[in-house]
Amino acid sequence: MVTPAERGRISVEDAPFLAVELDVAGAGPAQSLSFRTNMDEIVTADEAHPLRVATDPVSGAPSPYILVRGGLEARLTRPVFYQLVDLGREERVGDATRFGVWSKNQFFPLGELA
Repeated sequence: MVTPAERGRISVEDAPFLAVELDVAGAGPAQSLSFRTNMDEIVTADEAHPLRVATDPVSGAPSPYILVRGGLEARLTRPVFYQLVDLGREERVGDATRFGVWSKNQFFPLGELA
């Protein structure tokens, strides 16, 4: 980071952005899921901007992210993730049934089914 008075490095522990709002347009595989970040950027989940959910190996807690640009991700806030889960559905993917969401004809798994 460079300011007129200083210059320094910033290290980000998790993700540099937060996804603070979700907008849904349409339904089914063609629906569009658009996220607004805390920097007022709009990112639509698609092939170039995938959703992913990392799971903590100890607690099993999910950490959902969307790729914003250039390898930089936004972590979905809890209310946004809950809204996303409400949109989820079971789909047959390969040999398994997965739980996830559709956006721009891409299926994004949100977690494993028990």
